[in-house]
Amino acid sequence: MKAFIDNLPKAELHLHIEGSFEPELMFKIAKRNNIEIPFKSVKEIADAYNFSCLQDFLDIYYQGANVLIKEQDFYDLTYSYLQECAKQNVRHTEIMFDPQTHTQRDVKFETVINGISRACDDAKKNLNVSSLLIMSYLRHLTEEDCFKTLEESIPFKDKITCVGLDSSEKGNPPSKFTEVFKKSVELGYIPVAHAGEEGNADYIWEALNILKIKRIDHGNNALQDKELINEIIKRDLALTVCPLSNTALQVVKDLKEHPLKKMINLGLKITINSDDPAFFGGQVNENYIQIQKALNLTKEDLYQLAKNSFEYSFLDKESKEKHIAELDIYYAKNS
Repeated sequence: MKAFIDNLPKAELHLHIEGSFEPELMFKIAKRNNIEIPFKSVKEIADAYNFSCLQDFLDIYYQGANVLIKEQDFYDLTYSYLQECAKQNVRHTEIMFDPQTHTQRDVKFETVINGISRACDDAKKNLNVSSLLIMSYLRHLTEEDCFKTLEESIPFKDKITCVGLDSSEKGNPPSKFTEVFKKSVELGYIPVAHAGEEGNADYIWEALNILKIKRIDHGNNALQDKELINEIIKRDLALTVCPLSNTALQVVKDLKEHPLKKMINLGLKITINSDDPAFFGGQVNENYIQIQKALNLTKEDLYQLAKNSFEYSFLDKESKEKHIAELDIYYAKNS
């Protein structure tokens, strides 16, 4: 199964670029920029990557982001992740980035976007990995602050496909961001949002009906509401599920209890993703491997999850068909 997964053509639809920051690279960039971090070694950073909840994780996540100052830092971070994609047969990835994490530290928006997008362009040429960018608003900040980010993004609209919503979910419902999402859609951005990871099913309803999202990030707590499940199926929306993230943040106690198989059996369209791979114990292939073991998924299940990742990406129709054709050939030879 591991060999089957390793070679399976796939896309990744839920990835925070700041959450792909491996300890070795963090240490290297901190040194290069003469920035002091509260860790004396790569091992100390790695040891600190242990969490009991979303907030514990976010605290160190933002601390690590502090070493990212220059365009080259964002390039190195992004290209490092895209190299991992190439190794894992990830053909396409949809990368979330958090501009407010950086602009609040007086790093310019253009520094962030230019470094990330340049790495994406180089990966397309050198690694044959395509990508698009999702600009995520931080939900623990005000909607007014998000509007500033939206304004800053306008000169770089050609580099950004979607807007998203992440960070601390509880107490920050989607409805808090009604107007900024409305304006984002008017400007041509596709809306997505984290909903139902720690928040309940009501948060998913709000994301659907108020923010008009086109894909649900996480969405585990959709299972609280049968009517909501039916609505998601009716709208043909996918859920970007992140198994290792769910256990690391105690959303699920054990992968054997993960609701992924139940979601599939109910008719929900599920994709497998790594979320913040440097922090949560593995890249996308490791998520496939661990969830397969825990739930005894078949090759057919894995094929369908990979197919969903292309079908529910924001790629154009022709690119989707090309990737799915490659996947079909692979599955026919290896099933």
